[in-house]
Amino acid sequence: MAEEPEKAEKPVEEKTEEAEEEAASRIEVVEERVYTVPLGDVWRAPRPIRTPRAIREIRSFIQRHMKPEEVKIDGKLNEFVWRRSIEKPPRRVRIKAAKDKDGVVWVFLAEKAG
Repeated sequence: MAEEPEKAEKPVEEKTEEAEEEAASRIEVVEERVYTVPLGDVWRAPRPIRTPRAIREIRSFIQRHMKPEEVKIDGKLNEFVWRRSIEKPPRRVRIKAAKDKDGVVWVFLAEKAG
């Protein structure tokens, strides 16, 4: 029985990162802001629902501050909030929100300075 040579494929993660970067570069930005979203109130919720609530808080924060028609959250921001599981979301998160000409706000994880 002959062995098949292994195919050199890119991991799935790289494909999605490239797609997200490409999508971010295609946005025609009308307005761009950087916020620090406080997530301390999320910790008052029961442990099994903290991180989903944190995502909802980020979405509601953007709706309150930028008045969008729709809010899209980037995968890297989602992974950052979920990286410590469902019970321990971060206390605060620094985000960059970009509003396009259609009124859709794209929310990204802000780059760390320094």
